[in-house]
Amino acid sequence: MGRPRVTDLHDREQSMNTSVRISAYEEVRPTAPAEEEAAAALDVLRRLAAADPARAAALGLGALPTLRGGAALAREYDADFAPDADYKAGMPDLQNGPASLIKGAKASIQQVGISNFRLPLAWRTAAGETLTLETSVTGSVSLEASKKGINMSRIMRSFYRHASTPIDFDAMGDILESYLADLESGDARLSLRTRRPMIKPALRSGLDGWQYYDVAFEMIRSGGESLRVMHLDYVYSSTCPCSLELSEHARAVRGRIATPHSQRSVARVSVALAPGEAVSVEALVEHCRRAIPTETQVMVKREDEQAFAELNGANPIFVEDAVRLICAELDADPRIGDFRVAASHQESLHSHDAVSVLARGETFAQASHDPRFFESLIHAG
Repeated sequence: MGRPRVTDLHDREQSMNTSVRISAYEEVRPTAPAEEEAAAALDVLRRLAAADPARAAALGLGALPTLRGGAALAREYDADFAPDADYKAGMPDLQNGPASLIKGAKASIQQVGISNFRLPLAWRTAAGETLTLETSVTGSVSLEASKKGINMSRIMRSFYRHASTPIDFDAMGDILESYLADLESGDARLSLRTRRPMIKPALRSGLDGWQYYDVAFEMIRSGGESLRVMHLDYVYSSTCPCSLELSEHARAVRGRIATPHSQRSVARVSVALAPGEAVSVEALVEHCRRAIPTETQVMVKREDEQAFAELNGANPIFVEDAVRLICAELDADPRIGDFRVAASHQESLHSHDAVSVLARGETFAQASHDPRFFESLIHAG
């Protein structure tokens, strides 16, 4: 045999070096953990995430509470499972987690809670009767900058503890005290919205029928002080004074039949009650009726319809007149503190509405309004 070529020796050396490197790599490469080891490790991390969310978050383990050790997840609902105290104590509670879990700015929140949960509540009338009415409830508390969140179900639970008591501002105060205690907050507010039925007589026929009023009761507890507010939507007919005069001019000068335009209109009256005072829904409605007697009617025969036309003719009203007339009534009632009157005339002449707002005092003074505020001043029937 001849002597090996230099190139053959070089290739053989390169091959041996490569084999050595591969063998060394295989020796130091970590082996995959057994399935039991992986499951045990996941279980440890899952329990860490459940018991100490802050440490878990710092380690980037925020999603681990949903893991179940690696076992296949059952798809059947476990109807017979009953959690004991230890199980419930070990359940994750992110809303009550530490400040390290807060997302975004670590800022105080003025209101956080739930809106529009409904239930039947007993309401007292001015005559001392009790009416059970479907009521929409909005409850909220303040949240400190250092707290992640609140358990919102506690608001409902604390409300239900008092729901069997007839509702008035005293009962609302008790509910707010429960909010503050259960959620460890400094401020709380409660708003109850319903439709109050009242029997109203027709103008001339002797008939009567149920008129429904959208009302809301609001109570705000802040710094140990309480603010009590009532809201009422009063629905009336507004006959345009200008249109009335022009119609009469056409009749007198040219002998032409003409009718002034009238429209269904809404005044939203919001009043803050003076300390220690109480005002019933019935009294607030009466204030509005004295100011604007052309309230929409329930039961109407021909003589009632004619009477309503005469009543409108005797009380023509611009939207500016509406808020000023109601203002005069509220000003004269010492039980009422700050107030706001917002009116909207949904005109039959124009394709837009005429609106006006008049406010007294700091409670309702504001530079900016919700862009949809006037859109909400409508009576859907």
